Amino acid sequence: MGDDTPRLRRHHRVLRAIGGVLAVMLVLVVVAGGVGVWTVTRSFPQTSGSVTVPGLTKPVTVYRDDAGIPQLSASTADDLFRAQGYVHAQDRFWEMDFRRHVTAGRLSEMFGASQVPTDTFIRTLGWRRIAEQEVKLLDPTALRYYQDYADGVNAYLKQRSGAELSLEYAVLGLQNPSYRPEPWTPADSVAWLKAMAWDLRSNLEDEIDRALLSTKLKPEQVAELHPGYPYTQHPTITDQGGGDPRTVTADAAPQEKPASAGADADGSAEATAAADPSTYADRLQQVAASVDRLPQLMGPAGDDIGSNSWVVAGAHTASGKPLLANDPHLGAALPSVWYQMGLHCTTVGPECPFDVSGFSFSGFPGIIIGHNDRISWGFTNLGPDVADLFVEKVAGDSYEYDGAQVPLQKRTERIRVAGGKDVTITVRSTVHGPIVTDIGDAYAVIAKDQAGKLGVPAQQFQLSLAWTALTPGRTANAIFAFDTARDWASFRAAAEDFQVPSQNLVYADVDGHIGYQAPGLVPIRAAGDGTLPVPGWTSQHAWTGTIPFERLPSVFDPPSGYIVTANNAAVGPGFPDLITADWDQGYRANQIEVRLAALLGAGTKVTAKDMSAIQADTYDASAAALVPVLRSVAAKPGADGDLVRAARLLSGWDYRDDGDSAPAAYFAVFWKTLLHDMFARKLPAATAPTGGDRWFTVVGSLLTQQDSSWWADSDLGVADRDEMIAHAAAAAWAETRRLLGGDAASWRWDSLHTLTLKNASLGESGVAPVEWLLNRGPWHVGGGSSIVDATGWDASEDFTVNRVPSMRMVVDLSDFDRSTWINLTGASGHAFDPHYTDQADLWAAGKTRAWPFSSAAVKKAATQTLTLRPAG
Repeated sequence: MGDDTPRLRRHHRVLRAIGGVLAVMLVLVVVAGGVGVWTVTRSFPQTSGSVTVPGLTKPVTVYRDDAGIPQLSASTADDLFRAQGYVHAQDRFWEMDFRRHVTAGRLSEMFGASQVPTDTFIRTLGWRRIAEQEVKLLDPTALRYYQDYADGVNAYLKQRSGAELSLEYAVLGLQNPSYRPEPWTPADSVAWLKAMAWDLRSNLEDEIDRALLSTKLKPEQVAELHPGYPYTQHPTITDQGGGDPRTVTADAAPQEKPASAGADADGSAEATAAADPSTYADRLQQVAASVDRLPQLMGPAGDDIGSNSWVVAGAHTASGKPLLANDPHLGAALPSVWYQMGLHCTTVGPECPFDVSGFSFSGFPGIIIGHNDRISWGFTNLGPDVADLFVEKVAGDSYEYDGAQVPLQKRTERIRVAGGKDVTITVRSTVHGPIVTDIGDAYAVIAKDQAGKLGVPAQQFQLSLAWTALTPGRTANAIFAFDTARDWASFRAAAEDFQVPSQNLVYADVDGHIGYQAPGLVPIRAAGDGTLPVPGWTSQHAWTGTIPFERLPSVFDPPSGYIVTANNAAVGPGFPDLITADWDQGYRANQIEVRLAALLGAGTKVTAKDMSAIQADTYDASAAALVPVLRSVAAKPGADGDLVRAARLLSGWDYRDDGDSAPAAYFAVFWKTLLHDMFARKLPAATAPTGGDRWFTVVGSLLTQQDSSWWADSDLGVADRDEMIAHAAAAAWAETRRLLGGDAASWRWDSLHTLTLKNASLGESGVAPVEWLLNRGPWHVGGGSSIVDATGWDASEDFTVNRVPSMRMVVDLSDFDRSTWINLTGASGHAFDPHYTDQADLWAAGKTRAWPFSSAAVKKAATQTLTLRPAG
């Protein structure tokens, strides 16, 4: 498809819910002198002095440093979590309230009829219902902590309302003046785990992409565009299943021949599309658009959703103790999805076991990633395939399963709509999960299409979704277990409860040990590899269980002395259980290992500064593969002048996408142009290349196939690799001149590669005054997609940053007070608060802040102290 076909998978815009007239009214209020300042600042929290918090049994001290980051000190665990709820609500209650309405399928209650489709989807999957069941599975102590947290939130809600809670409530009040936040409950917290699981769920987009490609391509061509993991070139996390986890390469050499695309048991993907390719393509594009519109509170799914985390044992560090680094890559959001915090019992013991600091989620008790006084841990996404679509034969109120008619499970859901009539939906489920065809036309047309391919009347067919997060689990217990773990054994015990979403966990402790554990529910399939929809009317394709925890990848104190996880394959190709067919291709993991190997090979002892420097690494493996070929083409007699000028600019480039780099700016334009002219013109719109790891591998593997049909395009007048590269290079030179001016010496990558932080709820409302109030930026940054400094951009759109290292931390196990951290934005969720985006400048520069942990360090760093006092 050509330039006129819009890319379907764009950033998810949650709300466009505010009328222009109301927005103008709001701006008039905001700028109206002192009244306007009062409207903006009245929601700012009290951060010094003392305040009464009903429910506390003893005073709690809240120390805030110059970034507004709170460290809480309490005498009891119950008071600690009551205080955490109170402080989260002080800084982030609008964010908490918005999130819980998303996860409960209740956005329409806030924003009206425009949100009914989103609510319908969430209600169909039943996130809130599952969360309520998981609350019942909490052990008594964990349940008490969740209730303590809720009590703290509610204590704050009793003290404030409306715009006193957040500026966004003033905006909302103009169109929905009757809205009042409800009291917080433990289920509101637990439901956030469903949002995490959805955004980190699996390879659903890859499955749609393969199916759509099969409408136009042969199976071997689909396989070329969905290559298998390059085991011979890039490392695996463990050596389980074969492969050497320590094998690294410093270049981007062509990868091994990719594995073929999957096919279900009823035929190949090519055969599936054969009946009516054009209709099939249109319908799959609808599905792609439907998936993109779903709520994505941690950012859009795709190639750049991932993370880096690695740990180095004390034998290789200057201090003699381990170092641990982590930077999760998520969608850019304001405020950041993370909230930095410390939770400290004044006397640590069995009754009050917490002395922990790190990154929390507002609305959720405990610390998600960080360290306590004994251990540290980090997360990256394991990325297992945990969701499957099943094609169901439905007749009336029953469906077929193994030759018998089984009654559908049915329930009704009432969606309340602000300013409108309630909407009632009926949710139907099979043994596999909820029927998603009922959500809307996009899923219905897939069901009809599948019916035609299998020769069965369309009216009998529906699609159901099996997803591990729809089974109540114990993840909500695990966070407190991580926070209080003392050693590898207790850490693994906590990991066993962390069922959804499946993560790569890295570990280090003060005794010098390091480790890795993959937890989570990963389905075992009776047949198939989960890459395409399968028949649901037979148990031949059913999930038969999940991989037992003891069989999941794990390593403790490896001989290498370090462990790297960056969403690369956790295991080798001989691993007996299928985790996924769609690993990240491993470019970031490879470069991290290259950097570590260079330090260790030189006999250098690794420091925390070295770890931070690696987090900021901007090496572009795609450039390292392509630029030598471009320069060789430019060296041919008669080469186009712009091609020669491009080659001259790239000469001597170190392949680093630094912000001030002219070669990096030009290469990004060349890469975007090449992907469009080489692939996007030939493919269905929803499969247009976005750039990133998969496309690095695809193009790299084709470099040795100079006559591959992918290089040729008769409309462009190119017939082979060299002609395509020459064409794209010359076109990109002209385009870069248009974008950045005629003086190539003045070009900068960060002039194109910018980050604008947008409010997660109203930042893309479509109303400029509201966006001005709530959004910030742009920041000019280096890095890029599938680069260690993972400031991802979509090559099918433009160069702006859409996915980011959402935080960065380096933990020093020799002295926790020497650790460092940084958040994407700031502690506050209040627009115009000094801490709304006060960490963003440091983040953009690749710098971090001191991270005080000990009582003495926390008190020394404190610039404000608030005492939370019991009532009476």
